Amino acid sequence: MVSEGGFVAYYRVSTRKQGKHGLGVAAQREAVERYLNGGKWRIVAEFTEVESGRRKDRPELQRALATARLHQVPVVVAKVDRLTRSVAFLSRLLEAGVDVRFADLPSIEGPAGRFMLQQMAAVAELEAGFIGDRTRKALAAARKRGRKLGGYRKGAKLTSEGRKAGGAATAAKAAARASDIAPEISALQAAGVTSLQGIANALNERKIPTARGRQWSPTQVMRVLKRA
Repeated sequence: MVSEGGFVAYYRVSTRKQGKHGLGVAAQREAVERYLNGGKWRIVAEFTEVESGRRKDRPELQRALATARLHQVPVVVAKVDRLTRSVAFLSRLLEAGVDVRFADLPSIEGPAGRFMLQQMAAVAELEAGFIGDRTRKALAAARKRGRKLGGYRKGAKLTSEGRKAGGAATAAKAAARASDIAPEISALQAAGVTSLQGIANALNERKIPTARGRQWSPTQVMRVLKRA
């Protein structure tokens, strides 16, 4: 554990509600403090990003890196997935000339640590690709057997593989739609439309359909915000 030195703390939350009310940030801050474990360390600066992990243009992260370079101190984050799940983005980050520490991986530091971290990110990205490939193959096999896809029908029997494939496909479609709609919702919130009902009304007025081509409701908006 760390006992002394300076650090720049970087936190990321996925929704503006979390950012506004500190939900999620408190837990990340506690994880960082546990990692630092007392001593003579100090937090030079803290930066909180309200952004989806899929996006690469993160101004607060860039500010955190610039501050770390200025003070010649490491950037510390609570968990690897709070930073990114993309090996390409992670590689560029590790080339930025800043030592990055992870509270959930205390042994990852220095040249050997950076190499291990790149390998872990590569494995995670490879596994994501395998999951997508298995889903596509399962759906193709189901269609070849004559199974109609698109939802549960009374009296139909689904195999375990079929349920998993259907669930994965639905989740992937919902996640993709949430990523597409997030900028529209962010723009509405920035314009002062903050309630779930208000956002739903605005999306309907703009004739932006849900993933299933339906009208927006407050519940559907909330689901998108949780996925973003």
